[in-house]
Amino acid sequence: MQFLARISRFVGNTFAVWVLLFAILAYFLPDSFKWLLKYVVPLLGIIMFGMGLTLSQKDFQDVFTRPKDVLLGVLGQFTIMPGLAWLLVKTIDLPPEVALGVILVGCCPGGTASNVMTFLARGDLALSVTITSVSTLLAPVVTPALIYLLASQWIEVSATAMFWSIVQVVILPIVAGLVVQYFLGLRVKPFVQVLPLISVIAIVAIVAAVVAGSQAKIATMGPLIFLVVVLHNGLGLILGYLLGKIFRMSLPKRKALAIEVGMQNSGLGAALATAHFSPLAAVPSAIFSVWHNISGPIAATIFRRFKDKEVQVHKAQPAPAEATENKMP
Repeated sequence: MQFLARISRFVGNTFAVWVLLFAILAYFLPDSFKWLLKYVVPLLGIIMFGMGLTLSQKDFQDVFTRPKDVLLGVLGQFTIMPGLAWLLVKTIDLPPEVALGVILVGCCPGGTASNVMTFLARGDLALSVTITSVSTLLAPVVTPALIYLLASQWIEVSATAMFWSIVQVVILPIVAGLVVQYFLGLRVKPFVQVLPLISVIAIVAIVAAVVAGSQAKIATMGPLIFLVVVLHNGLGLILGYLLGKIFRMSLPKRKALAIEVGMQNSGLGAALATAHFSPLAAVPSAIFSVWHNISGPIAATIFRRFKDKEVQVHKAQPAPAEATENKMP
């Protein structure tokens, strides 16, 4: 188990490499990966089950100790990214299925990778985990409602069907993970150590399946979709940070908010698109999954260099005793 844990840490730390590698392989060898399409939904369920195994009461404490911060993060998540998606597809001429896919990924909750990036950025990790958890639990209601509101002009959207899909592939697996954790306690801990490995395999398989299933469309439309995804993700990071600044949050909180807003649960987007629409509608989610695992570490590195002016001013001021001593003749 220790050997598997070491492999799991290595694979988790090199997540972006594996996603990019298998996306390229699926593009050039689509027939080798198309069979994975029918497993996209179960694979997401496995990821959510793992999330349930790791959740604890501490992950929800911030809801009660600092509700304003959590509320701001959740509202930012479910307004900025859906709004940006709608603006982008209105500005850039995209086919209906692709436009739907962009909006779909924009309406998803935050992804768990955002917690890792917040940690690397020296952001407020507790706040990041809480926002991810709360937005994920709200997803069955909020995500279908937003998709129906923003995308029904392009294609028929059944909010009820998506509600039940999210309950089945997100909420029930999370609840199952919580139940297993509650009854087995510490006996689950060795398995939690290999969760990064399982999650990476599942996400890589989802991305490879979607890329393989839409290889022909990606060949003609890939650069345009990639441009939209990069703009969506980049503007989300920037506006999330600015939102925290407008409300005078501390620097660690602003970092957490930026990453939470900018990084989506693209696996959920791919699963919903595959189950309810088409593989082409899942392409923006697949590309988002590849890209935000590249942009996330870059953003974390940049944010890590940011210095909190309030802390610097505090450090620069002399202590009361020193100040008194300097004024003495």
